[in-house]
Amino acid sequence: MTPELHQKLTAWRQHLHANPELSLQEKATAAFVQEKLTELGIPFEAGIGGLGIVATLTRGSADGRVGLRADMDALPITEDTGLAYASRNRGVMHACGHDGHTASLLGAAALLAADTDWSGTVDFIFQPAEEGYGGARAMVGAGLFDRFPMTQVFGFHNWPGLEAGTIAVHDGVVMASGGRVSITIEGHAGHAGMPHLTRDPVMAAGHLIVAMQSIVSRSVDPLDTAVLSLCTLEGGTARNQIAGRVVIGGTLRFHREAVKNTIVARIDEICAGIATSFGVKVTPEIVMGVGTVINTPAEAGLACIAADKVQAQLRTGLPPSMAGEDFAFYLQHRPGAFVWIGNGPLRDGAELHGPRYDFNDAILPVASGWMAEVAKTALSTN
Repeated sequence: MTPELHQKLTAWRQHLHANPELSLQEKATAAFVQEKLTELGIPFEAGIGGLGIVATLTRGSADGRVGLRADMDALPITEDTGLAYASRNRGVMHACGHDGHTASLLGAAALLAADTDWSGTVDFIFQPAEEGYGGARAMVGAGLFDRFPMTQVFGFHNWPGLEAGTIAVHDGVVMASGGRVSITIEGHAGHAGMPHLTRDPVMAAGHLIVAMQSIVSRSVDPLDTAVLSLCTLEGGTARNQIAGRVVIGGTLRFHREAVKNTIVARIDEICAGIATSFGVKVTPEIVMGVGTVINTPAEAGLACIAADKVQAQLRTGLPPSMAGEDFAFYLQHRPGAFVWIGNGPLRDGAELHGPRYDFNDAILPVASGWMAEVAKTALSTN
């Protein structure tokens, strides 16, 4: 990558960082991507599955077709970086690096547009709504693989804590399946000085939260992997009133369906027990999201070859993460690989989804270069 392109991508990335948009609201981000694709002279189709965009480049006569994907949405997090290009949209932040993913894919498009040493077709997928809002599912549902019949798909996620520019390729599971957990506890509100006349959902919530923490530690085989995190608690409006309703929200992560089934069954049992014990109504709702991200063997091999071509340090054998990624949905339809590219040292508060996180612009050449090279490698292999 030339210094000029690196500088341009850095400016684009920092613009996106300063102007983050939540899932399903990425209108300005999508417009920015379309503007840059137009500048690069790369044709595209917009409005796929909502705000999704697919740009397409074809070279030569080969009929191979490969997809590259980046996500575009931000998170409802208040930024605390103090950067000159910090978020201008209070309470919204690119705390997961999707600004960098988008800029990297634009960079890959620029590299391939200027490169005549390949033959076939590459589709560049700019996806909205990755953060739990079904962006991949929506694009596939809108006919992504019918309209753009790619036979393989590749993507990456930046990874704080992994040396900057290092590419990690997993042989098999990369990231976890996930689901949203919401538990509503309905009691009977009343005066805090007369609790005997109420049925207290706050007390019930406390016992339920403690009981839930026994599921992974006591109901899941220690050799399996699972996470059940309860992250939000909503209830009550006055200090001297016992509330009538409490809602607990969280997330469930796992690698195997059997583990999910065990956890869901235990959640139902605990909720029923708490309801009986405290005389309240407890309603659990679990909405399953994406599946497990699992690299296919041949495509993981291509990812390793591409890492070598960009002269990046390659890591294999790393354990999978319990974070989720809806790239899994593409892999349910096409073979492919999803890699991690190191973002540099992990600092307090600068981890993924942390208020002091920032994508490392120094890795843009590796990220864009790897995406371009994995597409070329796949096409030459096909």
